[in-house]
This record gives sequence, structure tokens and C-alpha cells, in this order.
Amino acid sequence: MRVASRSEAPGRAPVRPRPPAPRRPAPGGAALRLGEPRKRLRVMWLALGTVFALFAGRLVQLQFLDSTALAEEASANRYVSTPLAAQRGTITDAAGDVLATTVTAYDITADPTMLTPEQLHVTDGPAQAAALLAPILGQDQQKLQQALTAKNPKTDMYRLIAKQQTPQTWNQINALDNRLANKAGSGHCLAENTLALKAGADGRVDDACANPIAAVFHARHDKRVYPDGGLAANVLGFVNADGIGSGGLEQQYERLLKGVDGKQVYAQANGREVPTAGGQHETAPVPGSSLRLTLNRDIQWEAQQAISAQVAKSQAEGGYVIVQDVQTGRVLAMATAPGFDPNDLAHADPNAIGNTALSDAYEPGSVSKLMTMAAVLQQNVATPETHVTVPGALPRADRVFHDDVAHGTEQLTLNGVLAQSSNIGTILAAEHLGSTQSQANQVLYDYLTKFGIGRPSGLGFPGETQGILPLPQRWNGSQQYTIPFGQGLAVNALQTTSVYSTIANGGVRVAPTLVEGITGPDGRYTPTPAPDSTRVVSADVAKQLAEMLQSVVGSEQGTGTMAQIPGYLVAGKTGTANRATGDGYSGYTASFIGFAPADKPRLTVSCVIQKPVGAHFGGQLCGPVFKQVMEFALKTLDVPPTGAPAANLPVNW
Repeated sequence: MRVASRSEAPGRAPVRPRPPAPRRPAPGGAALRLGEPRKRLRVMWLALGTVFALFAGRLVQLQFLDSTALAEEASANRYVSTPLAAQRGTITDAAGDVLATTVTAYDITADPTMLTPEQLHVTDGPAQAAALLAPILGQDQQKLQQALTAKNPKTDMYRLIAKQQTPQTWNQINALDNRLANKAGSGHCLAENTLALKAGADGRVDDACANPIAAVFHARHDKRVYPDGGLAANVLGFVNADGIGSGGLEQQYERLLKGVDGKQVYAQANGREVPTAGGQHETAPVPGSSLRLTLNRDIQWEAQQAISAQVAKSQAEGGYVIVQDVQTGRVLAMATAPGFDPNDLAHADPNAIGNTALSDAYEPGSVSKLMTMAAVLQQNVATPETHVTVPGALPRADRVFHDDVAHGTEQLTLNGVLAQSSNIGTILAAEHLGSTQSQANQVLYDYLTKFGIGRPSGLGFPGETQGILPLPQRWNGSQQYTIPFGQGLAVNALQTTSVYSTIANGGVRVAPTLVEGITGPDGRYTPTPAPDSTRVVSADVAKQLAEMLQSVVGSEQGTGTMAQIPGYLVAGKTGTANRATGDGYSGYTASFIGFAPADKPRLTVSCVIQKPVGAHFGGQLCGPVFKQVMEFALKTLDVPPTGAPAANLPVNW
């Protein structure tokens, strides 16, 4: 029995398959051939394989061949290293009052490459930034625009545009940056930026969408401040625009004061820090040490007022005052005039920036006679009451010597020679220091060097002169007679001050000091080592000299009566000398140096005025300055009068 297939429906004829339709001829008579899928598939796989091979090759290059270089480049572009400035140490007076300190300040910098049209998508990025910054920084807008314009867009990524700005100034810039950044992040600006990015390098955003302040940065660069302006500026010195000590103690102790800078490394993107990125680290700076000086702020102020007023009144070239503790050698004040304000160096007189009390070498004149008298007494050549016949003129070598005031033959004691500051009497006394003139010269030279003449003071202060003291073998015909009364040698003011402090201290010279101690970055205070001390003359000779110096001030025949202080015994000496210049002598050096109380000395005060106009005698010009400063210092330190009677040594015989 035959079963009908699905194609054979009951009652219907079987379905026959249709023969294939004949191919239609293509236009022009050619036959149309269908594509071959297998070939297409092979071509497609070949193309994909090539693309994947290129990607794989590039991946191998990036991951293995160039990975180190690319990582370094990425790190260099991503990570920024900025210095962290160390806090500079403070400088205070002996009581801890601040004389020099440091306040937070910022250097304002910029990346000009971030203001190029390719980066900011506006054509006038530097101009926009300059217009916004100029009013805040107080700078010329055109010059600022030039500084913000990249000369080489690939490498010119750093430009310093303002130094040592206050935190308030940086806060203004930062607030402006935030406002512009918020505006640039608005919906309108986002749409504009998207269009600019799609357009490529030629795309431009609206000026309101640009933030040129994003190219501005800051680096902490603290600023040195001197709270009292010019007070003790000649001692403190100053720091330059780079924060480096360039004068005075700021320069001398630069290594200790500056500390050690630290470093901060952080990730950045588009000029902004990425706080969550890894690889960031910081090396904390080590603050500088602080100096405590021997200066007394109040006495320093009084000394500066006194010398400045007298220099101005006498129309002098300059002057200086030093106050020293006779027992410790500590310098309590060192003032010069004219002075300067280290906060405003741009307007300072270049000739006033320095410490002429230490750097100026001058012939001391009659104040130097104290050393000659010390040698005479210590060598037992004479006593204060030894008779000296002083003629009106004294021929020696190739010269004839006279005293400042013409006189006939006078009968003076050795004390009277010092009291009346007789050049001739000093020469006659000094000649007895040896059996020959050359021996006398050597003996005097030895005492001068013991007193510290011709040698560094020990302070190590920048620019300090050690003066001039030729070897005795080189003293010419006139020098061997002028050096005993203070001409033919040169000193600085601290050297002669120390001479009088030596006599006041019983004949023991204590090297002067300016720094009392140092506080390290760990807060530990270390006093400076005790200064060297050397006995120059005996205590008995020092006492005799102190009594002789009382006659200079207390006797009516003395030259220093204007230095008297009611209630106190004062010992001192006047000096008036021609001021040496490069081609001879010009003007005078007027001086007075003394100590008080004379019978129980506590302080030495010296005053020197260079090239005054008109009156030029030391007692007349410096006597009143000495009195003002010494009286103030004694009261400041609560030094009471001793109540002892004056020595009243005879002046004549």
C-alpha cells in the first residue's frame, strides 16, 4: 500500500519541482555573477587580524619597550615638586624683645603655557590674566601681560610675577580663581567647552567661560620683618630679595638662621592638586635657629636718638655710639648715624647700609693717650704726680710738635698731661719707655697690641676692620712721636671702647660680644662660650688711670667737663684728630670715651663724630652725647651712685 507524501494531497495531482530560471543577460550582454561570501569573510578576517596585530604591537611597545620612559614622562607631567621654605630664626635683644622676625609671605608664579590659545581656548589669555591681576598686585598691566606671555609654549612653564606677597594678596587671587572656576563650570560654559573640544584647536569658548587665573600659583617665601624699623639696623643687617642674609648678623649667622628647606611632591591635573592621588609625599622643613643678642633695646634706642641728633646738628658726615658692660664685655648698644630701615632697602642710602662703628678705620687722636699712660705707669717710668715740664713747642725728627692750644712752658703733673690732653707732655713721657727710641717704640707697640689695637675684635662681624698698627720697625721719623698721642695708627670705635673697658675692669681685657646665646630648632637654648680675657695692666695701675681720667671730667682744667653727670663719678677722655683721607687729611674726628661710676665701673660709653662742620672738639660735640646716653643707661640698669669723693689728683706742680 502506498502512502502519499506531504506534497501529494489527496485528490490532487503530484507537485513537480520547477526548473531553474534562465539567467538574465546583464546590460551589454555579459552574465551577472553573484559575490562569494567565503572570500568576503576571509578579507574581513584578514583586516581584523591586521588591526588587532597593530593594537597588540602598540600594547607591547607601551607595556614593555617604552614603559619606563612613558612612566617617567607621565610622572613628570603629573607630579609637581615645590619647596617648603624653612622658617628663618628670630633675633631678639637680651630681654627677648624681637628685633627681627619672619612673617608668612608668598611668591606669586604663573604657567604661561596654560594661557596659550590651545590651552585656554581664547586668543587673549595673557591680557585677561594681566587685567585681573594688575590691580591686586599693584603692577603695570602691560608689563604683567608680557610676563604672562609664553615665549616657548613647550618649555616656558614657570614665571615669577611677584615676590613676597602677603597672605591677604594670595587670598584675593585665590578667591578670584574660585569664582572664575565656578562660572566656568556652569551649564552654559560646559556646553561651550564641549563644542570647543569637538571643534579642535580652532574651537573657542566664550570669554566668560575662560579662567586665566587657573594658570597662577603660589609658593611660600617668607618675608623678613624688623618691627622697630631702623633700630639696631647697623648690627642686625638685612636679607636680600631672595631671603639670604646680606649684611650684619643676618649675613654672619646665615647658616644658622635660615634653617633647612623641605619639599612637597603632589599630583596635579590642569594646574590643580589631586588630593586623592597616590605617590604624594612631603619632607618637612627644619626651622632656623634664633639669636639672643647682648643689646638692650631701650639703651640702643637712646643711643641712636642721641647720635642722630648730634650728627644732624653738627652737619657731620656720620657718627657712632657704643655702650659696653665693662665686666662681661657685652655690647649693650651700637648705634650709627645716618642709619637705614631694613624694611625699606629700596629707599635706603647705600652709604648708610653698614656698621661704620666697626668698618670705619680712623685715627683716634687723644683718646689713645690712655694706652700710653698705661704703659708708662706699668713700666714704673712715672706716677700720676710725676712732674713734667711741657714747653710750648717740641722739635722731634723732621717736625715741631705743638698742643691744640698755644701756650708757654707749663708745669704739669703726669695727671695734668692727661687732663689737659697735652701732645707734647705725652711724647715726653713715652720717650722714657726705653733707653733708646727704638726700645721705647717696641714697648709701646706691645701694650697697644695687648689692648687689642691692630687686631680683630673677635666678633667676626662682616666688614669689620682690624685697624692699622704698623710694626715698630716701620715707624717713620714722625710716627714714633705721633703714635703715642693717637695719630699714625687707625682703629675702629669698638677697639677704643674696649681699651677704656679694660681699665674700668681693673686692667683685664674681656673680648667684646654681641650674641648672648642661640636657640636651636629643637627649642634648646645654648649660651655662647665665655669670651677670652687677658690681663693688660695691674689692678693698681688701672685704678690710678681711672683716677687720672676723673680729672679730665671733674677738674676745671680738664677737657671733658661737659660729660659730667650729677651724682656720679665719671672717668673719661676727649679726642680731637685730623681725619685721614686717601690723599691727606680732611676734617676732624671728635670723640669722647668714658666709664661710670668711676670708682666702681659698670658701663663704658664711647661717642665718635666724623667730619663735623664748625665746632670740632671732642669734649664739645661728644661730651653731651656721652652724658645723655650714660645717664639713661645707668638709670635703665638701676646702677646707683657710689657716693665716693672724687680723687682730685693735682694737675700742676
